[in-house]
Amino acid sequence: MSAGLSHITFICTDLDRMQTVLEQVLEARCVYASGDAQYSLSEERFLMVGDVWIAIMKGEALRERTYNHVAFKVDEDAFDARVARIEALGLEMRPPRPRVEGEGRSVYFHSPDGHLLELHTGTLGERLARYAKGREGVA
Repeated sequence: MSAGLSHITFICTDLDRMQTVLEQVLEARCVYASGDAQYSLSEERFLMVGDVWIAIMKGEALRERTYNHVAFKVDEDAFDARVARIEALGLEMRPPRPRVEGEGRSVYFHSPDGHLLELHTGTLGERLARYAKGREGVA
């Protein structure tokens, strides 16, 4: 069995722009920038979002968008302010998907290079408990 998540890497055309998105929306903090000291495939930066290590590397944008995404936990009381930050950065948000009451709130948005990110207020335990109740209350 794996010990858990090590890191998430996003390939980006503009590292400054992606770093701004991560800092503004996720309150990430940059802990490393390779600059001219390239140790990997391209210039890279490491940021921390809570205990999650996010690597961003210089490269080509995604060619197409999919529903593949990474979801980040946010507190309910911070949700609306985070959505306002996404809007202030001019990032494209996807229309919400149908939800059942009690599984948490979400907003899905695309990074400048097409990566789909989600902010979510719920937990796995809350979602499983809600799904166990059945299909009543589908919105």
